[in-house]
Amino acid sequence: MKMSSSAIALVLAASAVAANAQTVTIRVHHATPGSSIYQTELVQPWCDKIAAQSANRMKCEIYPSMQLGGTAAQLFDQVRDGTVDATWTNPGFKPGSFTKTEVFELPFMVKSAEGGSRALWDFIQAHAMDEYRGVKVLWVAITDPQLLHFSSKNVRTIEEAANLKVRAPSRYAAKGLAALGMATVQLPSMAITESLSKGVIDGTMMTWSGVPMLKLDEVTKFHLDVPEGQTGFFASATVFAMNPAKYDSLPADLKKVIDANSGRDQSAVGGKFFADKISAYAPLGNAGGGRNVRLSKEEYARWVKATESVEVDWVKEVSAKGADGKKMLDDAKALVNKYPR
Repeated sequence: MKMSSSAIALVLAASAVAANAQTVTIRVHHATPGSSIYQTELVQPWCDKIAAQSANRMKCEIYPSMQLGGTAAQLFDQVRDGTVDATWTNPGFKPGSFTKTEVFELPFMVKSAEGGSRALWDFIQAHAMDEYRGVKVLWVAITDPQLLHFSSKNVRTIEEAANLKVRAPSRYAAKGLAALGMATVQLPSMAITESLSKGVIDGTMMTWSGVPMLKLDEVTKFHLDVPEGQTGFFASATVFAMNPAKYDSLPADLKKVIDANSGRDQSAVGGKFFADKISAYAPLGNAGGGRNVRLSKEEYARWVKATESVEVDWVKEVSAKGADGKKMLDDAKALVNKYPR
């Protein structure tokens, strides 16, 4: 029996409603434990927002601790090839692939996690989108500045830091520590605590946000930071990225939900998460006989001077790949100053 044009229109309309009513699942893969604050207070709240704003038509399935296989270095590749739909990860897990982004991991670069996250977003849009070909960057977050946690050494000067074995979180942090005379050690984060307790290393670079997860306050006594109000030693960049084909497959209204939870302002939300952890977890350093200590302003100036060569190395590396490294460094610093908080 032939259907009338009005009946056909009704069927098509009903089909569109049914399609729109289907729940879209976004599989999010990352390397940190499911019990960590990075999932419960950073990734999960973002997923909760897109679920609420889509009337539960769009939901995340989160797979922590690399549950879907592979290594942390492969997370961007998994998003590119559609093995997973999205990831929250650190570009530093894949050394050398995100050299431009690494400008935010240079010594004494980032002033605050929230402002640094806004600055990183703007920098990537202007200079580093080629490093993220094949993925859709939704938001970024700079960690709270890393500080030095020592098991038994109360370090106050470059001389006292010389030859100490210290775990570095990234390759440019390693260059910075080496410029200060320390012997850098590469270790996965989950091996840090045991290595400190057994004396394999003397210290580690770590954010305050990472201290409770690794129980570093139980194996370190001295927590060395910069003078109050000064730019921190190092920070790490993190990125939340989505498979472009997955995004393109969404109906227009769900794309709007994703878009509303992307960009510079969402990056600042991620940065604020890290910034808030300084006041939340810094008291752990003074507990159980530990001590939070700071460099003197005079000594801080010596540390900044000693690591200037690391910026030179970065400019050379980026320029060798065809970019204007000096201009990028200047632009990154200008953006950090544009967003001090």
